[in-house]
Amino acid sequence: MDFKMEDAEKLEEFYQRKFDWIPDNIHNDLGHFNVFRVEPFTVKPPRPVPYRRRDYYKVTLIIGESTIHYADRVLKIGKQALVFSNPQIPYKWEHSESMHSGYYCIFNQHFFRQYGNPEQYEVYQPNGLHVFDLSDEQVAKVSGVYERMFEEINSDYIHKYDVLRNLVFELLHFAMKMQPNSNLVKQQIDANQRISTLFMELLERQFPIDDSHPKINLRSASDFATQLNVHVNHLNRAIKNTAQKTTTQLISDRILQESKVMLKHSSWNISEIAYALGFSEVTHFNNFFKKHTEMTPTKFRNV
Repeated sequence: MDFKMEDAEKLEEFYQRKFDWIPDNIHNDLGHFNVFRVEPFTVKPPRPVPYRRRDYYKVTLIIGESTIHYADRVLKIGKQALVFSNPQIPYKWEHSESMHSGYYCIFNQHFFRQYGNPEQYEVYQPNGLHVFDLSDEQVAKVSGVYERMFEEINSDYIHKYDVLRNLVFELLHFAMKMQPNSNLVKQQIDANQRISTLFMELLERQFPIDDSHPKINLRSASDFATQLNVHVNHLNRAIKNTAQKTTTQLISDRILQESKVMLKHSSWNISEIAYALGFSEVTHFNNFFKKHTEMTPTKFRNV
C-alpha cells in the first residue's frame, strides 16, 4: 500500500525551509534552542505550511489574525495569542495579511534532558489547552520574556542555556495560570481514574496515523482490556464512572476525529484510511462515518 502522508518535519528541514541554512550547533550535548521574531508581511502572506507533525517543540506569540488547523479543529486567532505546539500533534498555520508581528522559540526534547519533561504539563498534552488568547497587557509581559531570550542567547554567559530553559518554563507557567483554577486542583486518583488515564494514554498513543505508524492495533474494548491486564467489564465500569461515556464511544470518537483529519489533510484514498483505522471493509468505514456525520467520507473530503 502506498502511504503518502508526510513524516514529521525535522529541525534541519525547518531551517532549510525558513532560512535556507542549517546552524552548526543543531546537534550537540546541550540540545537545541533558538528564538526568532515574526516579521510582518511586506507583500503578501506566504503559502500555508503543510499540515504535518514536527519533531521539535514551539512556543509562539502571534500578534494579528491567524488560523491554526490543529488535529480535527480549526482555531481562529482574532487579535493575539500564545500557542504551544508539540511533536505529537500535527498542525498547520495560515496567516492573514493583518498578521503584524510576534515571536517564537523552538527546542527539542534533548534541550530539557535532566531538567524536566515538558510533556508532563497540560499545554503539551493531547487533551490540554494549547492556544491562549491574550490581552494587550499580557502581550507586553510575554514579549518581555522573549526579549530576555534574545538577550541571553546573544550573551557570552557560560550558563545561558540554563537561563533560557527557565524562560521557556516561565512562558509555560504564564499560560497555565490563565486556566480555570479547577483545572489546576489535583484530584485524588482512585482505581477507576488510574485505569481511565492508562486507557486514554494507550488510545492516544495510536495516533496520529502516518508512514511510521500506518495502522492502529487496538480497536475494541476487549483489545484495550487485554493490554491493560484487566477484565473488560472492569474497564467499562471505570470508563463509565470517570468519563460518563462507554469505552466503545471513546474509541469511536477518537477514530472519527482521526478519520476527519486524514480525509482533509492526507492524500490517502478511502480504502487506505479505512484499513489504517482498523476497518476490515471499506463499506464498514463508510457506514461508521455516515452514522456519526450524516455524510459519506467522500462527501466530507470534498466539502
